[in-house]
Amino acid sequence: MTEDTANSRGRAMEQVVATIVAQLEEDIVLGFINLRERLVEDALIERFSAKRYAVREALAQLARLGLVERLPNRGAVVRALTPVEVNEIYFVRELLEGAAAREVLRLASPKQIEDIKSVQRRHDKATKDGDVSAAFRANIDFHRAFFAACNNRELVETIEQFAQKAHGVRSFIITQQEYLERARAEHWGIIEALEKRDEPALLTICREHIHVAPRLYIASYRRRFPDPADAGATDRPAKR
Repeated sequence: MTEDTANSRGRAMEQVVATIVAQLEEDIVLGFINLRERLVEDALIERFSAKRYAVREALAQLARLGLVERLPNRGAVVRALTPVEVNEIYFVRELLEGAAAREVLRLASPKQIEDIKSVQRRHDKATKDGDVSAAFRANIDFHRAFFAACNNRELVETIEQFAQKAHGVRSFIITQQEYLERARAEHWGIIEALEKRDEPALLTICREHIHVAPRLYIASYRRRFPDPADAGATDRPAKR
């Protein structure tokens, strides 16, 4: 095998893995795969027409993202975050995203604001059409475009990592039309505050934007998976 052939096969495998990861990530967020549901390797091999090593690598990547965990005698399952874990993740998200929003307010250029608007128009269309898959992807693109304007790649990368950790949390509301409409309105509120350089309004909207899902998730989690160890957890992220 030549080096070029080996490199080509390596790139092809990476693409297969990326496709599996992206699709399973979307399935988890949209609630097509339930919390604590098993991800059976043989079923995934058949579904994606993939080799076992590609499926295993995809599951490993999802585990690193915090979306999947391996349990004794069960294999890979969709991770169900506990209320304590949810509170901790969203506490960090609020800190990170608040810091980034301040920098975006200070640094965003007119072109970057127009780029954010352009992405949001795609989200508008997906919301109007009731296309939850397209809305999910457009929502990710909106936040990427917004936070990219803070001009700090390390901060943007960390924000995205914590947003991915919360995918299972968002699955409880992201397919609801009411939530899609609310998210759409809040996105335009973020844009308006950014254009007006209104820091209090921007920070308030950004904070409220992320806190609907965890409250609903925690309430549902406690009904489905009662655990005395979680009794002391609050129903919303701790305030600073």
